[in-house]
Amino acid sequence: MRATPTSQDVLAIDGGNPVRKTLLPYGRQSISEDDIQAVVDVLRSDWLTTGPKVDEFEEAIASRVGAKYGVSFSSGTAALHGAAFAAGLKPGDEAITSPLTFAATANCALYQGARPVFADVSCDTLNLDPERVAERLSPHTRAILPVDYAGHPADLDPILALADRHGYIVIEDACHALGADYRGRRTGTVAHMSVFSFHPVKHLATGEGGMVTTNRADLAESLRRFRNHGISTDARQRHAAGQWYYEMVLLGYNYRLTDIACALGLSQLKNLDANLTRRRAIAARYNTAFHEVPGIIPPSVRADVNPAWHLYPIRIDATKLTADRAQIFRALRAENIGVNVHYVPVHMHPYYRGQFGYRGGEYPVAEAAYEQLVSLPMFHGMTDQDVEDVIGAVGKVHEHYEKK
Repeated sequence: MRATPTSQDVLAIDGGNPVRKTLLPYGRQSISEDDIQAVVDVLRSDWLTTGPKVDEFEEAIASRVGAKYGVSFSSGTAALHGAAFAAGLKPGDEAITSPLTFAATANCALYQGARPVFADVSCDTLNLDPERVAERLSPHTRAILPVDYAGHPADLDPILALADRHGYIVIEDACHALGADYRGRRTGTVAHMSVFSFHPVKHLATGEGGMVTTNRADLAESLRRFRNHGISTDARQRHAAGQWYYEMVLLGYNYRLTDIACALGLSQLKNLDANLTRRRAIAARYNTAFHEVPGIIPPSVRADVNPAWHLYPIRIDATKLTADRAQIFRALRAENIGVNVHYVPVHMHPYYRGQFGYRGGEYPVAEAAYEQLVSLPMFHGMTDQDVEDVIGAVGKVHEHYEKK
């Protein structure tokens, strides 16, 4: 430590110079000229929606993950809703999921009139703990929704074994994990259904958009009808057949993804492998920088997986620092590092407290993790200097608050 801090040593929150002049967000899309041209080409075509690019994109994603079928949706949330419908969730049913996720994972059960039931997470990966899932089973359980938190695949094999014994459907919320591997298998082909998101901060962006992959023809057909008002054919099928007649066979929604979005997704898919490689390189640099730094706990990676690194969530051990997570968060933001927190546990939101009577303390591992979590910037468009700025800012803030 220097005897007299310089302007570079003083935290920006205390009036010093920030590490960066401009804010580095925690996530951001990357759009190329090829992406723009792909969208323009569709805008000049005959089909802006329900056209050929939809089938092409679905087939490309299914092929990429190794699944037989891909069914696109207007968002990851809509895809979760479609999966909950295809799983047969209805009033009186229960679906077990993680509390440490975005609210949409649990909400999709509510959309079907079912009840989301939470099980606590594992201490290392913060993914759904299969042993805790087994404790939450009831005669009303119909589905299990594990979450691939931050892009690290959930422990699917024991969850699927549990589901198979009881006849449950497993819906993997893989919205963080496109391109990840679990025990030698690609995410998207292990569970009965896997749900992906194409939000701008994800590995592949369509603006908004989602996809369900599955190996079951019956689930794929149910998903297709559900996202198209419950109608048994789409407009392009009727156009090709020269027919006008259609039938609504179930109550569905307009959850269709446009050809415009699919064209963007197809163009972005060409760069998915490069994007994954870049994210993994950033994670490796972070891991090296934060290894054995007192008070900073990097994310854990199990030996049998290869994460996709949607997020890079560190945990703050306040017992080794003179500041808590909130202070560290504010200090990093002042250094123009756009940190975030993922997530407020779903059961702690006011809606869930009011509807289901949660008071806190029900899921101690998830709740304790939430109090420590800080997501550092992680996106494939980051430069080497961006990465070093993050490391420098964390080091600067850590040095200031480290207990001596």
